[in-house]
Amino acid sequence: MTSPASLSPAQAAARLEEFTVIDVRAPGEYASGHVPGALNIPLDRLREAVPALKAAAARGSLLVVCASGVRSTRACEILSAADIDASTLSGGTSAWEVDGHDLDRPEGARATWPMERQVRLAAGSLVVAGMLAGTRFPAARWLSAGIGSGLVFSAVTNTCGMAAVLSKLPYNRAPRSATDLGATLDALQK
Repeated sequence: MTSPASLSPAQAAARLEEFTVIDVRAPGEYASGHVPGALNIPLDRLREAVPALKAAAARGSLLVVCASGVRSTRACEILSAADIDASTLSGGTSAWEVDGHDLDRPEGARATWPMERQVRLAAGSLVVAGMLAGTRFPAARWLSAGIGSGLVFSAVTNTCGMAAVLSKLPYNRAPRSATDLGATLDALQK
């Protein structure tokens, strides 16, 4: 499988009107700021959106976006397996904003940490907790070993189980009215 086409923020901004932009972050991340015009289809729900994305791709190019480019690259691989061409935004919304481009922020939306930062906090906290508890209960060190092993597996496979779990937490969920996947899929079909 080949790597998906990757566009810099400047390249994507110059052609933004040509793309159907799909943001694959958790709804809470999406609601805290996204590329203008982006539709939210969380990575864990991407497979159910394949028919609608196929219809959208038949009408024009798809640009897949996340916070840093990791999840959007994974999404492009999933789409490629379904014979859907898509490009990814290099560096994600973080690079988009650093490059001086505005993000759409719905009124009243709260800022949510990017998923990578949440994973670092959770993993680091669990490792420290395992080490501290291990001074009193030696078997607790296995928690640190398990988290470390999970991080190695995550790096090797370019997946993240911890991010999948964290994305289900309430603060990573946008209000239901803000991100209705059914409405997004309907919009893609038109």
